[in-house]
Amino acid sequence: MTERERFRETLLFGQPDRIPFSPGGPRESTRAAWKAQGLENPERYMDALFDILGFRPDPPERPGTWLGVSFQMIPTFEEKVLEHRDGHYIVQDWMGAITEISDTYDYTYIRSAKDFVTRKWHKFPVETRADWEAMKARFDPQSAGRFPADFEARCERNRDRDTALGIHFNGPFWQLREWCGFEGLCLKMIEEPAFVAEMADFWADFVSATMRPILERVQLDYVGLSEDMAYKEHAMISPRMARLFLQPAYERWAAEIHASGCDIIDMDSDGYVGELIPLWIESGINVCDPIEVAAGNDIVAFRRAFGRRMAYKGGVDKRAIARGGDVIEAELERIRPVVEGGGFIPSCDHGVPPDISWEDFVHYARLLAELTGWR
Repeated sequence: MTERERFRETLLFGQPDRIPFSPGGPRESTRAAWKAQGLENPERYMDALFDILGFRPDPPERPGTWLGVSFQMIPTFEEKVLEHRDGHYIVQDWMGAITEISDTYDYTYIRSAKDFVTRKWHKFPVETRADWEAMKARFDPQSAGRFPADFEARCERNRDRDTALGIHFNGPFWQLREWCGFEGLCLKMIEEPAFVAEMADFWADFVSATMRPILERVQLDYVGLSEDMAYKEHAMISPRMARLFLQPAYERWAAEIHASGCDIIDMDSDGYVGELIPLWIESGINVCDPIEVAAGNDIVAFRRAFGRRMAYKGGVDKRAIARGGDVIEAELERIRPVVEGGGFIPSCDHGVPPDISWEDFVHYARLLAELTGWR
């Protein structure tokens, strides 16, 4: 099977020859730790891993091409340091928020996270109606630069490919939170629900308009949404509020995506998602990740509760990998029934942290390769 076929067959509960091998990606601090532990070139850790494990997936013959379409604001805000004090930078980030970050890093970490970085937010760009009107102008589907100049050629090159191709954009909760901040958004949901609904409708319209030329020209394999709307044990807002403010966008996008022939819609949210999965299923979403075990997610229980209505990616407890030995082995045995039942690409349940040694990562990857049919 090709990479594309294997990906689709797995997540759609088909008959893959093997399950995609996806152990997870290390962050910058993890790669630095692995280098100190003897990994010569941690930037090419997968090559080293394949050499150790003794297998390597066949390279694609007709790889897909990144479509290059931006769902971000155009233009972005100027990134600049406003103040440097007590070991911290106060910066204006590219989204217009005033953010505090350790001076170990800089504002580029906000634009493209390379590690596990804690930030503090001081101000968000949308507080008033006037702020909102100004923000809307940055989300014009026809803005210069939103689609690459060679968009038609990229679409043509993707017609006959053997790799999985998709697009990714923010869900309404994530996007409104970037505009208003978490606390600001939650207060507006109570005090100004019509304003929140207006912003959510605007975002739904923008995404649909930006997505439409893609869906008309390319047969996508998946569409990914980012929401990150849960803490440990509970969602950040109630399922009732999610249905009120978020579900209309989900349902609209799902209808458009499925009508185009794309079968996989993947919801990315950290935290405990058990109370959100029913809503996502109702909305036409059929994959979610990363299924963080430390947040209380139990993928075995989810499979019993939701059956084949939801597929998963992730789900391997990063804490078990870090503990090594028998603990790793027990963790992979725990998820074996879900792997064997289909609809699951097992992987580390978030970025691979630096407390996972290279030795334990190799041990885990070897067991994962056996579980997914590669060894």
